[in-house]
Amino acid sequence: MNPLALSLILTTLLAGTLITMMSSHWLTAWMGLEMNMLTMIPILMKTTNPRSTEAATKYFMTQAMASMMLMMALTINLMYSGQWSITKMTNPVASNMALMALMTKLGSAPFHFWVPEVTQGVELAPGMILLTWQKLAPLSLLYQMATYTNTSLIYLSGLLSILIGGWGGLNQTQLRKILAYSSISHMGWMLIILPFNPTLTLLNLAIYITLTLSIFMILANTFTTSMSSLTLMWNKTPAMTIMLMATLLSLGGLPPLSGFMPKWLMIHELTKNNSIIMPLTMAIMTLLNMYFYMRLIYYSSLTILPSTNNMKMTWQFTNTKYTMTLPTLIILSNMLLPLTPMISMLE
Repeated sequence: MNPLALSLILTTLLAGTLITMMSSHWLTAWMGLEMNMLTMIPILMKTTNPRSTEAATKYFMTQAMASMMLMMALTINLMYSGQWSITKMTNPVASNMALMALMTKLGSAPFHFWVPEVTQGVELAPGMILLTWQKLAPLSLLYQMATYTNTSLIYLSGLLSILIGGWGGLNQTQLRKILAYSSISHMGWMLIILPFNPTLTLLNLAIYITLTLSIFMILANTFTTSMSSLTLMWNKTPAMTIMLMATLLSLGGLPPLSGFMPKWLMIHELTKNNSIIMPLTMAIMTLLNMYFYMRLIYYSSLTILPSTNNMKMTWQFTNTKYTMTLPTLIILSNMLLPLTPMISMLE
């Protein structure tokens, strides 16, 4: 892609997200979401092939439907209340429609079907943007809507997301699909805690983005997209393999790694609000995610898949990938747990 066009597209993507995040008016927030969606399509089609075209088409159709539903919700709200404020939506039909539209944009269950397909159809870099940056704008709107949203709908979607995110990833062999299902599961955690403590949703989002960026950068650096190529990582880049193992364990929420912190604080917050069954159910369903993370660790370090080629070493090319930010991301992904008391004071 032309560098000038790419810089223009990325600037518009950044501007769209910032407009939505800074808006208190529904129309400007909707405009920011549209800018976000339209600039994401050329990013998904950065390398033109039938799979990326199909992925971009699926993304466009789903997001356009969600945008249309959101605009209809805003129109209904305007008819009943006569104002466009995000923090006040009095009509329950409009509120539920807006919530479902934003859930579709986030890719949380039961509106999750597009996420694995689109992520698998594109390259690692666009997939990384799709699973990290594209969550910011819809979640910032949900953060502002937290006081009046339908909690039953949020709990149902959150529990379904954790279950489907764990169940769907069990039989996958493609790493992008596994990370997409992992994203769906994390969205479930963020949604469930939203009515109780929206600040914890933002903390979980920040740590999830850090972990996902780290994993995508390691996979891009080692040119790994499937489990069969993952088995050659140990011979090729042992240091990267150890980093990947630690980051995957952190993504699963194991102590003493950073990923344990949001889950710990969320379970604490839910039990503090006399909700015992829900955090127990969430923790049990998250074990499904833990299983496929452990499977990735096993494949990357302890086994070699059968292949027609007897050579276990891959050809060593000079690596031209940019890895300056990777050490910082790995440290943030694995060593933030001691800061938990300070972070819990900031809530």
